[in-house]
Amino acid sequence: MSDGRFAPSPTGTLHLGNLRTALLAWLFARSAGSRFLVRMEDLDAGRVREGVASEQLADMAALGLDWDGEVEYQSARVGVYSDALEALRGERRLYECYCTRAEIREAASAAHGPLAEGAYPGTCLRLSASELADRRASGRPPALRVRAEGARVAFSDRLLGRIEGVVDDFVVRRGDGAFAYNLAVVVDDAAQGIGEVVRGSDLADSTPRQLWLARALGLPEPSYAHVPLVLGPDGARLAKRHGDVTLREVPPADALAWMASSLGFEGAGPREWLATFDPARLPGADTRFEGV
Repeated sequence: MSDGRFAPSPTGTLHLGNLRTALLAWLFARSAGSRFLVRMEDLDAGRVREGVASEQLADMAALGLDWDGEVEYQSARVGVYSDALEALRGERRLYECYCTRAEIREAASAAHGPLAEGAYPGTCLRLSASELADRRASGRPPALRVRAEGARVAFSDRLLGRIEGVVDDFVVRRGDGAFAYNLAVVVDDAAQGIGEVVRGSDLADSTPRQLWLARALGLPEPSYAHVPLVLGPDGARLAKRHGDVTLREVPPADALAWMASSLGFEGAGPREWLATFDPARLPGADTRFEGV
């Protein structure tokens, strides 16, 4: 079985695009007879808002989505992420990065062989011993980056087909000490036994990094299905600035009717859709939201 999950960040109200992705993740898991888990990605303490996690869970329940077991909170798992960092350090796969955001932007804007535009080119990896000592003496806490050496990673996405990417030296712990998303998500998916990750197609480009990290840590690799996004009338990813896009403004029944229309489902709700759900029949293009 391929257990699935939905892992929102409790930083704001879920909009209809987020909720449609949650619905699809639920349908993928339940149609396979698998567990469906919920995890709160609440590591960015500066952006987490009190009460939002409970609101998000209530919105999912209002649409008829259920989940198995207790909700996991990443903020309770920092010791596990620290252990993962130590494992990487023991394999000499980490290095300190003292670059400011401006320096990273400047360095990333230059061409660097096979690395994608905007990728970190490994500036601090090439510091001499004296340069590294100077950086350390400055008192500025470093971020920690992996030493990926431009590894090329490919995977087969259930909906998008074959995707290949070159992995840059991405951050796994920020300068402020917070663990990065890519580290936490890989560790948590393995710990929770997630067999298939269903999420928005905007995250497909981050998957080679996560697969590289899973291999570096000796963790099992899930399969992936990146689903179409919901866009606003302006063609940008749907957001609250686009108007009435949350269950605060749209009744759950109307939200479900819109989701059914946008996905080509027949029936009144998730339980009915489950009986005939077929991932191969999902629309391939993003959906433009024009209102309910």
